[in-house]
Amino acid sequence: MTPASGRPAAKSTPQTRPAARTPEPGRGGCLAWFFRLLGWALFLAVLGVAGLWVMWGRDLPRASDLDVLEFSGQTRVYDRTGALVGTLTPSLSSGGSANLNLLKLGQISPWLQKAVVTSEDRRFFAHHGVDYIGIARGVLKGLLKNDLEGGSSITQQVVKNTLLADLEGARTPERKFKEAVLAYQVDRSFDKTKILNAYLNVIYWGDGGRSDIVGAGTAAHAYFAKNASELNLAESVYLATIIPAPNRRYKDFKAYRPLMRSLLDRMVEDGQVTKAEADAAWRTPIYPAGWRLGWNTDGTLRSAALENPGRIQSNIRLMESGMRERYLYRHYLQAVEKELLPLVGRKALYAGGKIYTGMNVQAQQAAEQASLNARNLPDGATLGIALVSPKDGEVLALVGQKLTGERPSDWNNAVQAKRQVGSSIKPLLYALALEKGWKQSDTILDAPITGTDYQPKNYDGRWTGRFVTMRYSLDHSLNLPTVRIAQELGVPVFEDKLRDLGFDVPKNLGLSLSIGTLEASPLQMAAAYATFVNGGLYHQPTLVRRFDNAKGEAVYKRAAPESRRVWDAQTAWLGLDMLRGVVNDLSEAQGGLATRARIPGWEVGGKTGTTNDIKDLWFAGVTPTMAGAVWVGKQEGGVMPAWAYSGTVPTPIWQAAMAGALSGVTPTRFVEPDGITYRVVRQVSMAFRTAEADQGPVQHDGRTRREQARTPTPPTPAPQPEPEPEIIREPEPAVIAEPTPEVSEIPALPPEEVPTEPVVTEPAPDPAAPAEIAPPEPLPTPEPAPEPELVPEDETTGDVTFTPEDPGLDSLPPLDEAAPGQ
Repeated sequence: MTPASGRPAAKSTPQTRPAARTPEPGRGGCLAWFFRLLGWALFLAVLGVAGLWVMWGRDLPRASDLDVLEFSGQTRVYDRTGALVGTLTPSLSSGGSANLNLLKLGQISPWLQKAVVTSEDRRFFAHHGVDYIGIARGVLKGLLKNDLEGGSSITQQVVKNTLLADLEGARTPERKFKEAVLAYQVDRSFDKTKILNAYLNVIYWGDGGRSDIVGAGTAAHAYFAKNASELNLAESVYLATIIPAPNRRYKDFKAYRPLMRSLLDRMVEDGQVTKAEADAAWRTPIYPAGWRLGWNTDGTLRSAALENPGRIQSNIRLMESGMRERYLYRHYLQAVEKELLPLVGRKALYAGGKIYTGMNVQAQQAAEQASLNARNLPDGATLGIALVSPKDGEVLALVGQKLTGERPSDWNNAVQAKRQVGSSIKPLLYALALEKGWKQSDTILDAPITGTDYQPKNYDGRWTGRFVTMRYSLDHSLNLPTVRIAQELGVPVFEDKLRDLGFDVPKNLGLSLSIGTLEASPLQMAAAYATFVNGGLYHQPTLVRRFDNAKGEAVYKRAAPESRRVWDAQTAWLGLDMLRGVVNDLSEAQGGLATRARIPGWEVGGKTGTTNDIKDLWFAGVTPTMAGAVWVGKQEGGVMPAWAYSGTVPTPIWQAAMAGALSGVTPTRFVEPDGITYRVVRQVSMAFRTAEADQGPVQHDGRTRREQARTPTPPTPAPQPEPEPEIIREPEPAVIAEPTPEVSEIPALPPEEVPTEPVVTEPAPDPAAPAEIAPPEPLPTPEPAPEPELVPEDETTGDVTFTPEDPGLDSLPPLDEAAPGQ
């Protein structure tokens, strides 16, 4: 067909597309890949932050809790009778120390404020809590110069030392994440001046002896014996330069003097001071406490000698001399604060109001006096005392340090210290055996442990090779029979009982748990021993009854005390009877471990405890109205001298505190439950369940009933006389026969031929088995005591012949008996 134009139609040919060009590698492709990777990195970062928030971000402290500087300390504290005992003073902590001398920003020299900002966080007024540029600079310096520089801002350091103080400065991802989040929240909640004010009150400025130098007010007095508001520019720059390492930099003034010039130059760069002011400060002579310095007119040093570093402590004591009323009942009030803080928060706690506690002022004063008068402590040792009410678990008194009349350390050993408890744990194991049907008269083999690599020893390295009664074993704090009891009962069973009694029990202690490798505080031990007095009920220790705010509205009210039954009433009484035996069965001349705990007119029971190498000394005990525990040891841990033992160091402190708390109180007796009967066994009056009183003793050698059914009783290891191993301690008494009251108190009995129990030294253990020396229980040097009249053992079976007697014929002092129904 011809088109209308008359032109012939063009021949149609298929069109060919040009071949697609393969993209050449270049800038565009690289950018695309970069943005993809960046997008994935951002996505993963967001996902990671979300994960961290799920793990750690939902349980953060409130940033508003930091605002304690606005309050004047009008929250009053009252004892159990409603009498005023103190005021909670707002404080900020740095590590384990608290600053009770909080200053407003107007009370701190402006020169010190400027010097600290330039030295510690030059971008403080520009960033939002976290200085990412500072962090990057610190990381870069660490990579290039192998000199790791901290990048924490002032805000982060405030958060670390206050809101996150419980993490104790641990360098963990959790702490760093929480620190960053809270720093951002704090920066949004407070203006910069308040944050700087908090920092200047919380920063650590060195070791002040019994307490750390925390805060600008204390630092100004410690180093220059003046108020913080009076510091000049030169003194302020000096204090700012020593912040990173105050103890080291204080001791080498000459080496760190150039840092002051460097800081002054940076302050000029930042516009904080003029060049003239900086030069004048450089030429100004300063004299930090304890230093004799000679100056040239150009600001250079002519001479420098540290003559009296103790001057710092003298300056602090002078400052604190007018603040001693703040230290009355310090550790009890501190514990009140710690109990309430997580319940109501800082802002509510310090905004005013009334706190009603369970403090017994007489007991608190007696405990503080006992600490103040404790003269027999080893050098460098301190202590902790806790007294509780068995009735409801209320804390009656707390002393957390050896008191000297000056400000005590802020660390509260009565509550915070967890130390190995030694043999003071044994009554809890023996009570567990009594709960399982054992009797005080049942006997346990006193011989080396077999069938295990664990090889404890008795305190003096000797053993009798005989079956001794439970009562005898506890009176003498024998380790070998105690470990056999744990073997037979089972360590897991004992662990469960200890958890019921409020202890945190690791799972890897094994048989050593039975002789005291558990770590606990005096308050925990006092609460556990209280169960022997109240019929077997455990109460979680508490201090605060009620807290009303300034308007009289109840902010917190403790619910009625909840109890948990850990012993039946009869078991608790049998355990109590054994505790009374430790205190009363033997005189000190006969090797009595706890005779110094006796309180005239009062019934007393208790147990001593000593750990390996004499690192920890304990006494825990009870009276009818109070239970208490005393720990003595070195704050940083460490060995005490060989002369120190639990019967003469913590026991008299416990006795002084308890006797003072009971002074003027009409003595009462322990309340005995129904179903208890007494029998005299080997001249010792023992309590029994009535149904078991006339049953003969049962022998125990550490094997379970199933093991005993499978195999016959293994032969007792034959004594192998050999020279006694040298024990570097004061002279120890020989292990004497079953517990004997003083001879003068016992009427003569018909003469009877008694086989003497041999006392032998233990044969050397198998070299393949690791030998472990159990915590020693040293004793005072004994006077010769006549052998007690014992009932002979049956030579064929080894069982103890049991002769029940009417308790009315018992010739022991009446303290060992309790009147029925009391």
